[in-house]
Amino acid sequence: MSGALKLEFAPFSTSPKEVLVLFCEDGVKLGSAARKAIEPTGDLVTRAAAADRFKGKNASVLDIVAPSGLELSRLVIVGVGKARDLKAQDFVKLGGIAMGKVPAAASAATILADFPGGAIKPERIADIALGVQLRAYAFERYKTKRKDSEDKAAEVKVTIAAAGVAAVQKAFAPRGAVADGVTIARDLVNEPANILYPEEFARRAGNLKKLGVAVEVLDVEEMKKLGMNALLGVGQGSEHASRTVIMRWNGGKRGAAPVAFIGKGVCFDTGGISIKPAAGMEDMKGDMAGAACVVGLMHALAVREAKVNAVGAIGIVENMPDGKAQRPGDIVTTMSGQTIEIINTDAEGRLVLSDVLHYVNKTFKPKFMIDLATLTGAIIVALGQEYAGLFANDDKLADRLIKVGKETGERVWRMPLGPEYDKMIDSKFADMKNTGGRHGGAITAAQLLQRFVDKTPWAHLDIAGTGMGSPQTDINKSWGSGFGVRVLDRLVAEHYEK
Repeated sequence: MSGALKLEFAPFSTSPKEVLVLFCEDGVKLGSAARKAIEPTGDLVTRAAAADRFKGKNASVLDIVAPSGLELSRLVIVGVGKARDLKAQDFVKLGGIAMGKVPAAASAATILADFPGGAIKPERIADIALGVQLRAYAFERYKTKRKDSEDKAAEVKVTIAAAGVAAVQKAFAPRGAVADGVTIARDLVNEPANILYPEEFARRAGNLKKLGVAVEVLDVEEMKKLGMNALLGVGQGSEHASRTVIMRWNGGKRGAAPVAFIGKGVCFDTGGISIKPAAGMEDMKGDMAGAACVVGLMHALAVREAKVNAVGAIGIVENMPDGKAQRPGDIVTTMSGQTIEIINTDAEGRLVLSDVLHYVNKTFKPKFMIDLATLTGAIIVALGQEYAGLFANDDKLADRLIKVGKETGERVWRMPLGPEYDKMIDSKFADMKNTGGRHGGAITAAQLLQRFVDKTPWAHLDIAGTGMGSPQTDINKSWGSGFGVRVLDRLVAEHYEK
């Protein structure tokens, strides 16, 4: 994060400093607290709105520099349209817009959570605060020099003024935990591969122990004993040893079956012997966005003390093309006993996941398994970068994921599975091959994964388009989005906590 965000809540009577952000409805209608705050400016807002043709439409902004009558550097009015039509995710977006209008050099800002229609529910104000925290993130730890125009405050203190401060703070606590989880995931995705290699990734995941999460790290020898040869084959060409990390949060009833989340953690993907083109290969530091999400999610569940038993498992490897690297034509025996012929060493994520899925299913017998992976370019061709691809063997789980995806804005779109696609990954020499050709590439990858889940309810999220290099939004200006933390936390909160 560039500088630190200090987020506070205070009553309407708080005196704003430097920047004041207000909200208005269609027609530039302000709440009573907002009107009182700008009384010293006279008709300044009315005149400025007329001059700028600002009418308070949703997501529109009126920016007034050095407003007369107020000891402020900036007065910002954010339009909300019709407040009664707003959903929770709209409030998160408004918080992001508000934070985005705070200048980088500012050290303080006040956001007045006041609408003309009356009091806003504490939960919705907490959503605004969530948007503020998500938007404030920036990954700049390796920048040592700045241009004069890029000066940033060491810390920005953002005060959200609201009615019922205690209730708002209570509502924000779980959201703050989720925002911190997203930050952790973004940090991991943004790190360069010379810093975040498998052993270091495993070490950082171990920090969850401080929150009461049980963390077990499987090294190469332990994975060999387990027969995790598909995962190990991917990493055997790297000087960095592969790892599998198992994280357990036990917040539910003793002995109750856990929910399980599995992440692909390829810290850098050259493609191996089937090497990728040089152009854009630097982006392959983000090929571990699925594993990053799982770590961020486990952090969120632990901090908010989720009433659920949860397992997070990540397979962490580096896919490199040295003399020990696996070759096209090699055949590996997975932990499940099934064999895979390697057609393309750049189709490595499914090999990692096949062993981790089987390990989690066999060891923990979960209620469901959801894996996340930047798995295929084919899903980007199909869906662009607005939706993650969803594949599932269970309609109930799929429907729940679609619903919470709409609620959080981390949207998923269900893709087909079927025995017809299995024929595309049949091998002449092994039980299956690791690619099925160009047609339906995201589907055949999911078909392979499905062979390692048995009858356990399972969903696969292909986040290649949403997890890294993702579109810039009002709540994310980072290359690594942290996609998956919020949608999966909501899934757990709404359907699996009691």
